[in-house]
Amino acid sequence: MKIINRKFYRDYEEIETFEAGIVLSGAEVKSVRNGQIKIDGAYVKVLGSEIYLVNAQIPLYQFARSASYNPTRSRKLLLHKKEILRLRTKMNSAGLTLAPKNCYNKGPLIKLEIALVRGRKELEKRKREKARDIKADQKREIKEYLKS
Repeated sequence: MKIINRKFYRDYEEIETFEAGIVLSGAEVKSVRNGQIKIDGAYVKVLGSEIYLVNAQIPLYQFARSASYNPTRSRKLLLHKKEILRLRTKMNSAGLTLAPKNCYNKGPLIKLEIALVRGRKELEKRKREKARDIKADQKREIKEYLKS
């Protein structure tokens, strides 16, 4: 199981990546193992000496009986204190932020890959999309030329 944040490469420029564990309840673990997690609109926030995943959607496991379940609650991420301190200093000094990249299984554990990123401006996003479209058109033309 590997869930990828599809908006990550469009919205951010990756600088450094980290692997973090997630604190989940039992029903949430089963739901994530079924591939039911959405990290497209999520972000990572540093509060004090702890890191939290905010706005990630994990729907309720279909066989669980939780009446007061919040699918978008903040979930604590597990990193070493030295990593958290290093992240916080880099974020404060260089104007960077943290974003979730993907979520996957590593044996019996569920891990979240987070990245230290710089946000892209709208103009940069459009330039990247235009360059990608041009490259795809060129490949298509070469393929059709070689057919004939």
